Amino acid sequence: MIGLAVAMLLAMLDNLIVGTAMPTIVGDLGGAEHLSWVVTSYTLATAASTPIWGKLGDLYGRKGTFLTSIVIFLLGSALSGLSQSMTQLIAFRAVQGLGAGGLMVGVMSIMGALVPPRDRGKYQGMFAAVMALATIGGPLVGGFITDHLNWHWTFYINLPLGLVALAFIVVTLKLPKVRSNAKIDYVGAILLTAGITSLVLITTWGGQQYAWGSKQILGLAALAVASLIAFCYVEQRVDEPMLPLGLFRNRNFAMVSLIGFIVGFAMFGAVTFLPLYQQTVQGASATNSGLLLMPMMFGMLVVSLVVGQVVTKTGKYRIFPIIGTVVMGGGSLLLSTLSTDTSRFTSSCYMVVLGAGMGFLMQITMLVAQNSVELKDMGVASSTATLFRTIGGSFGVALFGALFNNRVTATMKERLPNQPAGAKGGGMSQTSPEALRALPAPVQDAYHHAVSNGIHTVFLWGAVVSVVAVAASLFLREVPLRGAGKPSPEQSMEAAAV
Repeated sequence: MIGLAVAMLLAMLDNLIVGTAMPTIVGDLGGAEHLSWVVTSYTLATAASTPIWGKLGDLYGRKGTFLTSIVIFLLGSALSGLSQSMTQLIAFRAVQGLGAGGLMVGVMSIMGALVPPRDRGKYQGMFAAVMALATIGGPLVGGFITDHLNWHWTFYINLPLGLVALAFIVVTLKLPKVRSNAKIDYVGAILLTAGITSLVLITTWGGQQYAWGSKQILGLAALAVASLIAFCYVEQRVDEPMLPLGLFRNRNFAMVSLIGFIVGFAMFGAVTFLPLYQQTVQGASATNSGLLLMPMMFGMLVVSLVVGQVVTKTGKYRIFPIIGTVVMGGGSLLLSTLSTDTSRFTSSCYMVVLGAGMGFLMQITMLVAQNSVELKDMGVASSTATLFRTIGGSFGVALFGALFNNRVTATMKERLPNQPAGAKGGGMSQTSPEALRALPAPVQDAYHHAVSNGIHTVFLWGAVVSVVAVAASLFLREVPLRGAGKPSPEQSMEAAAV
């Protein structure tokens, strides 16, 4: 359990540290129009590798695949820290994402195999404490490094923590060796990757680099449709499908996958764009911006912990996704009202609401997904639930990035009609929060309003998408959770090994 907790801390710290430092990184390397790609490359690589890690764990043993994912993640972290251009950073973040795809899947699938769903709330206290530590330490460490050292160290900080995680897992985690003669579904993995990549590129480039009706966008759309159709065809005919489509015949599994997609959509959008608003409009430093994100994270953690304990005692869970999706939509709607004169206290309250909504959903979606499959498919279930959340994050950042940039550029043109083109959005893409404060007051004021309008657009669409999650939660059924009764043979074997 200690090894799993350290690995979870490693996975969570990276997003929080990098998210806080992102405005400064963009200001140093240049190109705010590529802001979403720094996150998108990471989440896209994570999405592509997630089902592979889950299936490898089921077929060849969870410990070996888990350790391999950590090593790849640390390699990507070291290379990201060495980046000298935005292109290099985006590429190395993709390497980091390949390893990250196995981190959370490894933690969740090992937990799912060892602990019955009904008892899992007993262990949520440990993981909630890890999440709280990451929530407090991530933004503070990221902000401190950005303000006082160098943003490169936001990636190097992963290395010592990763080595500790490796040591704990190698020494303490004892799982039975598993070996399967089944072939990995490489064709399915390639087709799924092609489909996901095409869809993300459409949302990133559409209306920005290429017109929606351009041959590039239409070609990507055709590739996405063809890849996903071929993927569905292949998955029904291989012995060990990368993503068994039969899982989606289970109503609960299908609905929580959709809900997880939307949770990722909202969460990654908030973590990516709220620090930019806080640093440019509210004048917070990178350190203070990290502190100001804490209300959202604490709202999520406290609610998640309480929900876990209630589910353990009662075995009931259906009401929580319904409440969570409604609260999450309300939080997004509140954040869409942020303006240039919104106080930090008010924005913090709005973030608590959004975080509370996600707290109702974060653990429950994984719990229901794992409870919907047999123990032998725990890795696939965990990776599929994680995949949909990751894809949601990728789509959210890409789509929100396009909406945000469009709105910022349009507002700058409206407020500075007689200014050079560089002051209307294009030149602002390489302006860090510190450099912005050195610009003339009219330009600062125009950019503050542009960012506020961009935030309004981002969270307004987030609230609209949350309506779909509310509808999906209403279709969930109250299926009894597997309890702490007599364990299955596989569960007994793994528990005895540990």
